[in-house]
Amino acid sequence: MDSYITFAILVFTSFFTLINPLGTMPIFMSMTSSLSKQKRKNTAKKASIIAFFTIIAFAFSGQILFKFFGISVNSFRIVGGVIFFAMGWDMLQARLVSIKHTDDEDKIDAYVNDISVTPLAIPMICGPGAITNAIILMESSDTVVKKIILITVIFLVLLLTYFILRGASKITDKLGETGNKVMMRLMGLIVMVIAVEFFFSGLKPIILNMING
Repeated sequence: MDSYITFAILVFTSFFTLINPLGTMPIFMSMTSSLSKQKRKNTAKKASIIAFFTIIAFAFSGQILFKFFGISVNSFRIVGGVIFFAMGWDMLQARLVSIKHTDDEDKIDAYVNDISVTPLAIPMICGPGAITNAIILMESSDTVVKKIILITVIFLVLLLTYFILRGASKITDKLGETGNKVMMRLMGLIVMVIAVEFFFSGLKPIILNMING
């Protein structure tokens, strides 16, 4: 019984740290600042659900898929870095605001669907770290009980992520339009720095492997 509790704590702490919903919250606030409260909730809900199923899918089949397509986690980091950089640049230029300021419901819904998948669900919530962690922990789950614990705890972490992102709406409302624009530009810079870290953390091992190989 103690081993299961220890395993559950390990899964929770590792996933909560890697997913880092508190770190994702300011970026989520910037990207959804001009949406209605309900649309923001829908965005948080969709992103959390997509991230959950993506992590579970990789937990069960990630190792097979990576081997089949010849994909490495480092390649995933590089792609994530490119996506982050493009997103950060748009935030720095406040281009996301122009997309959101529209009365066209179809465009707003399309925007919500777009950001729910990329970059919020993938690679921000469900990034290379979370995917790798899911694959490793699933492989080390030698009993059915541990597999159930793993899935349950991942669900709880994503549920907590949803509530944290949902709570961001109150902060966004208080900041106002000017505050949100300033925050978006600041977050844009931070996201671009994260992107560079992602990119080079993936590129370095590949280059070293090529030199040594």
